[in-house]
Amino acid sequence: MHIRMDWTSLRFDWNHARAFLVTAEEGSLSAAARALGMTQPTLGRQVSALETELGVTLFERVGRGLVLTQAGTRLLEHMRAMGEAAAAAGLTASGQQQDLTGHVAITASEIYSAWLLPPVLARLRETAPGLSVELVASNAIRDLKRREADIAIRNARPDQPDLIARQVAEDAGTFYGTHAYLDALGPIDAAGLARARIIGLDGADGMIQALNAKGVPVTQDNFVNTTNSHAVHWALGCAGLGICVGPCGLGDAEPRLRRAVPDLLFRYPVWLVAHRELHTSPRIRLVWDTLAEMMPKLLKS
Repeated sequence: MHIRMDWTSLRFDWNHARAFLVTAEEGSLSAAARALGMTQPTLGRQVSALETELGVTLFERVGRGLVLTQAGTRLLEHMRAMGEAAAAAGLTASGQQQDLTGHVAITASEIYSAWLLPPVLARLRETAPGLSVELVASNAIRDLKRREADIAIRNARPDQPDLIARQVAEDAGTFYGTHAYLDALGPIDAAGLARARIIGLDGADGMIQALNAKGVPVTQDNFVNTTNSHAVHWALGCAGLGICVGPCGLGDAEPRLRRAVPDLLFRYPVWLVAHRELHTSPRIRLVWDTLAEMMPKLLKS
């Protein structure tokens, strides 16, 4: 049932909302003004006007940048939804989704590329059949500034000031082993991982340091097999060669595996990152918006 909108309840100018959204995503008035092609004083007046219209303070100045207040943080997600809806409406109204052509490269880890992104590419094939999407499956951090990719999916916020970043979800991972291997090992807690064979990823040193920091006394002796490939790491775990680590959404659905330590979780953010061309390229914007919409749902499945 359609609920009739009370338009008189809207107390702000939509242009002011856009000014707030871009300023929040860019982190400063100067960067937001460049992205929108307007002067900084004009943008500042629009943000101030929104604060007046809503009766709240949205930003606090820290050094040379801006930090969202609690009220601004609460408002941001709603404004992002408005921005995404406006972009989608613009593309639909102009017929650009069907007419979009060109190349967009997405880079993500091997696991995300194989597990999460096929449904996203299928959606893009439906909405923009003229678009060519390249999936760069790599665990290395690709350089967006050198155009090694247009959009990156990362688990840490980038520190380059001229990139656009948005946290779209939170994921969780843990250790998995085959039923036969875990049955032979016997029940273990986190410290009990020191009794297990662990499959190393990108060498053993990083995993040793991370586990030692959590009080798990593993050593190089625990790592009989190592690989630099997430896909191979996962395959070795499924083959029963030891304990592997991966996202819970993937591991819990894998019938060959179960959690080695059920209550041990590693939580990490999922960020979308793009170059500033996002603001001017309809094809990159469409891919970005599709990823932002679908990834949270896919990670919860």
